[in-house]
This record gives sequence, structure tokens and C-alpha cells, in this order.
Amino acid sequence: MITSDSGAIFRTLNGILNVYKPSGVSVKRVMNAIVTNICKDLNRLDVREPRSRLLFEQTNNNTYNVQVIPDPADHIKVVGERHQIADFRCQPAVALGHHTSGVLLLGLNSGTRDAFKIRMNRPVRVYRVTGRLGKATETHFANSRIIARSSYDHVSRGRISGLLSSIQASHQRKMFELCGVDIQSETAYNLATMGTIRPATSDLPVIYGITLVELARPNFTVEIHALNEKEDYLATLIHEIGLDLRTVAHCTAIRCIRCGYFSSEGSLLRGNWTLPYVVDNIQANTKIIQDHPSIIHQKSSALVNTESSNQTEESIKEGS
Repeated sequence: MITSDSGAIFRTLNGILNVYKPSGVSVKRVMNAIVTNICKDLNRLDVREPRSRLLFEQTNNNTYNVQVIPDPADHIKVVGERHQIADFRCQPAVALGHHTSGVLLLGLNSGTRDAFKIRMNRPVRVYRVTGRLGKATETHFANSRIIARSSYDHVSRGRISGLLSSIQASHQRKMFELCGVDIQSETAYNLATMGTIRPATSDLPVIYGITLVELARPNFTVEIHALNEKEDYLATLIHEIGLDLRTVAHCTAIRCIRCGYFSSEGSLLRGNWTLPYVVDNIQANTKIIQDHPSIIHQKSSALVNTESSNQTEESIKEGS
């Protein structure tokens, strides 16, 4: 920072903030911690002095002396600190679940508009999900009661990789089926060249890619490129992978390593949720948005009702 004026710095706190959310901490607690730290750091800088007021004093000659003094009603000890939590607006672009750690995008002040646009564009997110073979739990997470046990000696890297390839192919095929086109047709090719195929609603989870990253039995880690996913869906996916492998499994960790063009390398760790790092992070993310305007204004294909579009085209032809 090149200035110690807290007011000038406060006016620059507008944009997207990329922070690393720890597991077991809610998004609301993360936002409260960041805003609280920013307020503390701003109040340590040069803050606005109390407003001035005129003081009239009558003299013995029936005249008045006029003095300009600081207004006691505007003193910090009366009104509180100059920068308070209520002065900030903070909204998540895409929220993460309680058990999920990793990249969390937050819109600060006027950056909440960009956060809303990013949320509406539904960027593809990349996860590293770790599962444990041999045990099944009620909620498919490690902190739940164990309901089943099974052996996993027959599970190999080849079997897991083959199963994940099948899951990825089925999801890709489902995307084109919802579009009403054959995956082997030219229409499907033209649709794919338009960009990432997105469902028309945010209720349908879609997996664009899933690969095995590490296998150290009983633990295994997969990398998932997904859209419209929730942490419960990812945990259920690990459970279903275990069943397809003729065993059982539950999820032990979910880590988001990328959200669109924002990666975990540029995320602020918990110890860096302070004003200097926040200012630098907002500036870096602003440059990313300028270099990739599709983050805010995305042009891509979406799964639409092809029957209604065909009827519209036919009506236009008949009218012409």
C-alpha cells in the first residue's frame, strides 16, 4: 500500500477476493473473519478526524468569541470506530459446503455484482476428492456412524480407472441427450465448439471429467471437473464408486483446487486474511477478469429444449 489514508484504501476495496476456505468452517464465518480483520487494519491507519463545530463564548463586553473545536459527538469514543463491519458488503460467488476446503470467491462491496454474474455463469470447478475403501457411513462422510464394512483387496488402479472412464462417458452422453442431438452427429460437434455445454438449470449436476490421481489402499483420490455439484453429491459419488467396485467407500476430504480461471495458487490462506494481502489479491483478480472477460460475460452453449426451437424455426420459415 502506498498510502496510510484509511478512507482512500477503503474506496479501493471493490472486486473479487480469492480465499482458501478451511474444511469444517462455514462460508459465513469466513466472510465475518475477513471483514473483521479488514476493519481492524483500517482503524489502525490514519482515520478521519472528528468533525469541527463552532463554539460561541460571551465576553464581559457583550460580545462573542468564536472558536472552531472538534465536535465531541463525532469522537471515536462516542460513535465507535470509523470503519465497522456494517460498512462492508460481502457475498460468495459460488459457495462451498461445510466439509469442503479450497478456492472460495467472494465479492467485496461493489464486487458483489461481479460475484452475482460469476454465479449466474456457473463456472466449471475442479475438485480433489479423497475416499476410503472398506467402510460405509450414514452420510457418506468420515464424521458419521459406520453402517457397513467390506474387503477391498481386489480393488486395483486399472479397475478404478476403467470405472471412472465409464462414469465420464455416461455424463458426456447425457449432456447431448438432453440437448436432443446424437453425440456422433455434426450438430453435436457444432454444439461442442460453442463452449462448455451447460444445463439450462442449476439443479442438474454434470461431470465433465473424472480421473484417478492417487491410489494408496485403502485411500484413493480422484480429480473431478464438475458443474452444479454439491458436496453431498460428491460424497454420494464416492459411495457409488465403492459399490461399483464390489466394496464400500466413504468420503474423507473434498478440496476445490480451481473455480473457472481462479486457482488455489492465488488463494489467500487463513493467516493472510489481512488488509495488505486483500488489496493485492483484489488487484490480481481484477487483472484475471480483464484478461478473461468470459468470466463475467460468458458465451457458451446450454442445454435447451430443442423441440421448441425447431417449432420456432419452422414458424419463421412458414412466415417467410
